[in-house]
Amino acid sequence: MNVFWDGGYTATSTDDLCRGTGVGRSSLYNTFTSKRELYQKSLRRYAERTRATQSDLLERPGPVRAIIRDFLTEALRNQLADPRRRGCLALNAAVEIGNSDDDVATLVRSDFDAIVDTMRALIERGQRDGELSPDLDPLAVARLVHSSLVGVHVVGRVTDKPERVTDIIDALIDAL
Repeated sequence: MNVFWDGGYTATSTDDLCRGTGVGRSSLYNTFTSKRELYQKSLRRYAERTRATQSDLLERPGPVRAIIRDFLTEALRNQLADPRRRGCLALNAAVEIGNSDDDVATLVRSDFDAIVDTMRALIERGQRDGELSPDLDPLAVARLVHSSLVGVHVVGRVTDKPERVTDIIDALIDAL
């Protein structure tokens, strides 16, 4: 997963994968029938990690605005702490592969949908608790939060000023 995360699908060679996994070429292809299969397994593994984080968000007590802010701020903190600024593996796959590979696109959409579902559940909770306006469309706002997360990852890859990203987060939270 980390090898693909570092270099993307296209730029990652079989030699890179062998070095990254510590196995020889024949063992690599005996275990994983193709580079594409290994990439898909990497995307699935990444999705498992992100879903665990999302489950934690749903269980976290407290104001929904604070939970969403913490989620986005943590994404920024992780992005800035990564010397390679790799961003989100699923987002990277969406940009690099897009719809040119149906299986990869399906995996990425599933990962994105899981984030949106988590945000929607949080927003609905905020509405039930009276923290957020009942007039908000939970699905539309959840997609807005996800779009902001995408922005955090993209801008965070190149920014030299974190406030350029924290401004996005603050504006979103204030709009809720």
